[in-house]
Amino acid sequence: MNIELLAPAGSPEALDAAIGEGADAVYLGLKDFNARLRSTNFTYAQFEGAMRSLRRMGKKVYVTVNTVFEQREADRMYQLLKYLANHEPDALIVQDFGIIALCKSEFPNLRLHASTQMNIASARGANALSRHGVSRVVLARELSLEELRSIKTETNLELEVFVHGALCISVSGICLFSSFLGGKSANRGMCTQACRRLYHKSDRSEGNSGYYFSSNDLQLLERVPDLAAAGIKALKIEGRMKSASYVGAVVSAYRLVVDAVSGGDEDEIRRCIEQGQEILRNDFARPKTQYLIGGVDSFSHTEAQRRKEHKKDEQNEEEKLHVKIDWLNPAQDGGTGISLGIILKIKFDGGERLALVTPPMGVKLSARDSVRIHHSDDSGRISQKLTFAEKGNGGYWISAPEGSIGDHVYLIQTKEMRKRYAPVITQTPAGKGPGRERTPFPQITLTSNESGRNKKNEPFPEELYVAVSRPEDFYILQSSRPKRVMLPLSRKNARYLLSDNKPVLPFKPAEMIITLDPWFPQSIAGYENAVMADEIRQLIEKGYHHYVVNNPGHFSMLRDFDKIKLIAGPWLYTFNSWSLSYIASLGVHGFISPLENNRQNLERTCSEVSGVRGAASVQKQLRKKFFITVFAWPPLFSIRDNLSHTINFNSFTDNTDESFLLTTSPEGSAVYPNKYFSIIDKIPFLKEAGFGRFIIDLSGPVLKKSNYKDLMRSFSENARVIQPLPHSSRFNWKDGFYKN
Repeated sequence: MNIELLAPAGSPEALDAAIGEGADAVYLGLKDFNARLRSTNFTYAQFEGAMRSLRRMGKKVYVTVNTVFEQREADRMYQLLKYLANHEPDALIVQDFGIIALCKSEFPNLRLHASTQMNIASARGANALSRHGVSRVVLARELSLEELRSIKTETNLELEVFVHGALCISVSGICLFSSFLGGKSANRGMCTQACRRLYHKSDRSEGNSGYYFSSNDLQLLERVPDLAAAGIKALKIEGRMKSASYVGAVVSAYRLVVDAVSGGDEDEIRRCIEQGQEILRNDFARPKTQYLIGGVDSFSHTEAQRRKEHKKDEQNEEEKLHVKIDWLNPAQDGGTGISLGIILKIKFDGGERLALVTPPMGVKLSARDSVRIHHSDDSGRISQKLTFAEKGNGGYWISAPEGSIGDHVYLIQTKEMRKRYAPVITQTPAGKGPGRERTPFPQITLTSNESGRNKKNEPFPEELYVAVSRPEDFYILQSSRPKRVMLPLSRKNARYLLSDNKPVLPFKPAEMIITLDPWFPQSIAGYENAVMADEIRQLIEKGYHHYVVNNPGHFSMLRDFDKIKLIAGPWLYTFNSWSLSYIASLGVHGFISPLENNRQNLERTCSEVSGVRGAASVQKQLRKKFFITVFAWPPLFSIRDNLSHTINFNSFTDNTDESFLLTTSPEGSAVYPNKYFSIIDKIPFLKEAGFGRFIIDLSGPVLKKSNYKDLMRSFSENARVIQPLPHSSRFNWKDGFYKN
C-alpha cells in the first residue's frame, strides 16, 4: 500500500517548501470557511495557479472547508462550493454536515474527506459518513495504534492520521473554550489557544501558577512503519500557521522514512528514522510526544475482559490502565522555537533598544534571525526579525523594540533556514472567484413525535427538561419535577441503571433520556468489542428508549434497535438548515440547539427551509422540534485522560480572575466555567417565537438541593418577571460569533 504524505500549505511559500521536499499532496485554505483563518491562505488567483501546476506534477490538492457555517452564510457557502466544483480539487476537507448535504444534492462531483473536527474516532463513525458520500476520514488524534488497527479492519474508507505538529488538548472537534471566552470559536477557525495560557491555582500563592494545559507537539516519525502496517492511507503534518522552513524540514524528515518503509528494508528504515530525527531536532517547535498512540486510559478491551474474568476491583483496574502523561508541560508557556531564556537586562545603544538573553550552548544569533517574545504575565506575544545581535558578557544583546525584563524569548527561525524553493505557482490566472447565486432551500422531512394520535404518549412533550450527572441526583429533582430528566451514559451510570439492587428511582424509564457522549472511540464503539452497544441493548430491554446522540457513529450503532427515539445533541452542530436536513434524514425526533448558537441564527435556520407540506408548515414544525438549553455550565473542553494523577487541584483562575473547575475520572477529564450560562429570562420570548422545549443542564459541578430550588424558583417566576440571573454569561446567545 502506498502511503500518502500530506503537508500543510498555509501560504504560497509553504506550498513551495512542501512540494520541494517531496510531499505527495497538500491541504490549503481559501479566505473563508477554513479552520486556520489567521494563516495567510490563498487568493482565488493563487489557488487556480497552484491547481494548474500541481496537476502537471501529479500532486494532489485538498481544500479545507472545515468550519461550521451559519444560516446567514448559506449563500456564500453555496457560491464557494460551486466555484470549487468548477475547479475540481482532489477533495474537500469538511466538518459541517450541511456541506455534505449541499454537495450530495448540488455538487456530486466533489470528493469529500471528513475533517478531524468532525470527531470521528471509530469505524462506526466512519461508516456512517461513508453512506453519505464521504470517501476518507481524518481520524481524531486521541486514538491508540491498537484502535487504529481495529478501525481499519472494520471499514473500507481511506484513513488519514496526524503524525506531526501542534496538539489540541481537547478531544478533537468538541472544544468551546475560546468561543465561551469571547466568541472566537474553534469551529469557526478563530481559536485563540486559550488552553495554552497562564493559569493560577485558586489560592494564588507563590509557585501556584503554570501553563497547566499546554501540550507538547506530536511526533510519530518512529511510528510510520506501524501506521503503514495498520493500513493508514495518509500521514498528515499539521502546520498551516507555520513557516515555509518548518514545513520543508518536517516534510523532508517524513519523506525519508515513508520511502524507506515502501522499500521494506528494516536496516534502511532504522537508518532513515535516525536521520529524520536529527532533522526534526531543528524544527524550532515545542518538545515532542507520541501522545496516546501507545495506549490510553481507556476501559474498552479491559472492561470486556473484566466482565469475563471478574477478578479485579475498579481501583486496581484504574491503576493498571493509567498511562503516564508525558504530553502535558505546565512549565511551557506555549511557545515554539528554541528557548533563549528570559530577558535579563534592557539597555539603549545609539538609540536602539537592546535586550540581554542567554541562549543554550551552541546556539548562535545574528541579524535577520527571527524571535518571538512572550510577556511574563502572558498578556501578549510579539514576533520580530532581529536587526542587531551581538555576543557580550553574560549572553547575547539583541534588538528588542518591545519586551521587558522577565519576558521569555524564543528563536523561531535563523536566516540560514530561509531555503529557497522553486515556485509552484508559475502563472497566476485572473481568479474571478465565486459568483452571486442564492443557495436553494433544503428539503427537510420531520419525524413525528407522537405515538399514534395520543399526545399523552408523546415521548418529548413541551416544557422543561433537566439534565444531571448521576442517578442519585434524581431525588433532588423531586422538589420541582421536570417533564423529563436527562442522564449521561457513563460506565458508572450504566451499571447503576442496570443493577437489580438499586433503590426505586423517582422517575420511570419512559421519563428518562440517556445522553451519549460526543467522544465515541473505537474502544467502546467497535463492532467486535461493542461495550456501549451491549449496555444500550440491556437498557432498552429495561424500558430506556430515549437517547440523545452526539456523534455520527451513534446513528450507526443504534439503527438496529427497535422502539428507540433519538434527539440530535448539541455536538452535531446544526447551525444551518442544510445540516438540519442531513440530521433529520437520519430519523431524529428533535434537535438540541448547539451551545454556541445565537437567537438570530436559530430563528433563521428554522425559517429558510422548504418541504413537501409547504415552507410555513415545516418552519412551524421545526421550532417545535428544537430543544433550547437555557441554563448550563458548558464543558469548555474534554480530555481523553485522567488528569488527577498529574494535576492536584480542581479549581483555577486566569489573569482576568475568570475561574474554572476541573473534573477528573477514569473515563477522562473536563473543564467547566464557574460562571454559568443562562437565558432563562428569555423563555417567554422563545415561547412567543414558537419554541417550547427547554433544558436546564446541571450535569457539570456537583448538584446541591438548595441551588436547584433557587434555580427552579427563577424558572417559574420568569413567566412573570423577565430579568437575567445574576453573575451569569450569555455565551454567544446575544452577540453571536466574533466577527473579524
